[in-house]
Amino acid sequence: MLPTRRLTLRARLILLGSLGVGVALAAGAILLYSVLSYIGQRTLDHDAAAASSQVVSLAQANRLPDPIPVAGSSLVQVVDARDRVVSASVNADRLTALLTPAETEEATRHPVQVPGSRMGLDGDLRVVATRIDGGGRVVVVAESLVDLRRSLRMLRNTLAVVFPLLLLAMVLVAWRVVGAALRPVEELRSGAERISGSGRTERLPVPDSADEIRALALTLNSMLDRLDAALGRERDFAADVAHELRSPLASMRTQLEVAQHLGEGGDLAADLHADVLRMIGLVEDLLTLARLEAAVPAPPGIRVSLADLLADLDARYVGSSVAVAVTPPPAGVAVAGDKEALERVLGNLIDNGLHHARSRVEVAVAVVGPSTVRIVVDDDGPGIPAADRERVWLRFTRLDEARARDAGGSGLGLAIVRELLAQQDARARLDNSPLGGLRVAVDLPLYRAT
Repeated sequence: MLPTRRLTLRARLILLGSLGVGVALAAGAILLYSVLSYIGQRTLDHDAAAASSQVVSLAQANRLPDPIPVAGSSLVQVVDARDRVVSASVNADRLTALLTPAETEEATRHPVQVPGSRMGLDGDLRVVATRIDGGGRVVVVAESLVDLRRSLRMLRNTLAVVFPLLLLAMVLVAWRVVGAALRPVEELRSGAERISGSGRTERLPVPDSADEIRALALTLNSMLDRLDAALGRERDFAADVAHELRSPLASMRTQLEVAQHLGEGGDLAADLHADVLRMIGLVEDLLTLARLEAAVPAPPGIRVSLADLLADLDARYVGSSVAVAVTPPPAGVAVAGDKEALERVLGNLIDNGLHHARSRVEVAVAVVGPSTVRIVVDDDGPGIPAADRERVWLRFTRLDEARARDAGGSGLGLAIVRELLAQQDARARLDNSPLGGLRVAVDLPLYRAT
């Protein structure tokens, strides 16, 4: 995986943009340096050619002075066919020719570059040669490259300092601009994170701009409308079916109880009665789920005393075939939520433990943070493998152990727990129990009076 894949979209955009701008700036700097260097050399060549033309004109008119007057830092020599200096400027060597015969011949065709040390100068010289006449005399004009190279060096140093600072300033500006451009995307992400499948009617925020992000938000909201409609139809169907099944099941239950009381039907009435009771439980659970999904969760905040809540649960399971040990909570501890919903949550968790426990179910309470109360339900049953702990929260999920029992649940108990906890701003986690079975830890918001 590329390292950039781990960066945020904003960072990747800035990185790619910075690389592109950096390459463009570097290419521009190189091009600017090359163009100025070329122009500087052409300017020196032009000045040397102009000076050479003037000297040639004076020589052809036999008015060549000695020394030859020059402007600026130009060096001028007039050499004969035997490479002897016949005339020169004040700043040029009057004894030794600047160029060798081969260099002189080459300089008549195009400018050449020679070391300035031949004239006792620093740096290099740019030399142009022009023939005067057929007698072999040649005018040699040299221009120093020191000033040009000093200017180019200053330019190079300036570019090396200014361009990185310019790139840094552009990166900072781009960071702010890209951040502002991506802010609607972050709002869409936050809005999508807030939306859950528990009947909420929220929609993604639509930005005011007329761009692709607005079109995306409108499209996603349209999709959410269609999903809501489909989920609504599904909930209505489940609720209608469950509601319609309640009456015939209640009638069947009554008739079977009467048959049992009268001793009619032998063992068949008892067997059918147990199955009808399980069907009634399944229908009630389906109806509960449908109502939970269709309901808009109320904001938590009602005080629920854990002492009262656990006392009611302890009384409910007195005399059960599996011992249920409820440890009283710390004095005065209360949670924010709905008491009936929490009773249903803990009742489902304890029932789930009773279905699987061998001999014991324990319920305990602990304050685990400044704003969290944890209720733990442990059992000594076979537990749930780690690979199945997420799957058991889904509807109609029954592991092999549960399916092997006649008294196994409908597979909706933990699904109802998840929906109720989502409405109570709470969460649950499955883990291994110290008793050897399953531990369900429910984290609830601690109630604080305002």
